[in-house]
Amino acid sequence: MSQSDTAVAGGSTPLPEGSLAQLAEHHGLKRAIARPAIGPYLHQLWERRHFIRTYATSRNISKYSDSMLGQLWQVLTPLLNAAIYFVMFGIILGTQGDVDNFAAFLITGMFVFTYTQRSVMGGSRAIASNLSLIRALHFPRAALPLAYTLQEFQQLIVSMAVLMVIIPITGETPTFYWLLVPVALALQTLFNMGAGLAMARVGATLRDVSQLLPFIMRTWLYASGVFFSIPSRLKQAHAPEWVSWILEFNPATVFIDLMRGLLITSYRVPKPGYGPPPDMTRIWLFALFWAVFALVVGFWYFWRAEERYGRG
Repeated sequence: MSQSDTAVAGGSTPLPEGSLAQLAEHHGLKRAIARPAIGPYLHQLWERRHFIRTYATSRNISKYSDSMLGQLWQVLTPLLNAAIYFVMFGIILGTQGDVDNFAAFLITGMFVFTYTQRSVMGGSRAIASNLSLIRALHFPRAALPLAYTLQEFQQLIVSMAVLMVIIPITGETPTFYWLLVPVALALQTLFNMGAGLAMARVGATLRDVSQLLPFIMRTWLYASGVFFSIPSRLKQAHAPEWVSWILEFNPATVFIDLMRGLLITSYRVPKPGYGPPPDMTRIWLFALFWAVFALVVGFWYFWRAEERYGRG
């Protein structure tokens, strides 16, 4: 045994911190909370996929356990919001004249935006709300914001089933485009995962973000064309072309337009008296870009701070 080992084992004069670090490195010891490389980190996440699914499911079950209507609220909430916005924007402000089937237009926008909104807000609380779990157990912290997104996806499945019933009631006929709905939802889910991961780091660092986020999300809602046609309204306002491009490149707008184009025939087919239909090819490309960009950047941004979660 070396002299430094004997000093540590025998309880004699403690070594300086730098010497302890060198000693640990010499014997192959690593910090328990050291951030692994991206490859091993992804492998750890995959090994804990069952925990992610179980955690998300248990949160879904407990979320509405104290209410009489239970999980029906996950469908009723966007429907009630859509009813309020229908009166305020569709009837009072007259935006229903921008599109042919305003009821389907509005409800689809509300369901799609609500999915992203809840994923982002849930992600912002993923670390701060689970500090006791983080400090007690060693696991890749990305499992938590991913579980929050999976929780919202589980709720979305029920909402989409209801939406598939409502859309035909408004006068739309199911088409083969409906078969692409799972693909559109997969792209939106990838975006939500990336956005949730990014917001999880922000929420863990800036605790006040939970107070600001509702205002940010409300602004995002108004800028995403949920209850009005962006091209029609900007044309009436004589806005510059670059303003329209920015609003249409907004990721929430992209996924809303994508779902509307698949479910609502009158939205993607030009009709006399209404604005031009969206360019579905461009929307698909935008959706693919946002899904890949958000997931890659969001994961990298979250992973970079892996060692700091749970401190303080």
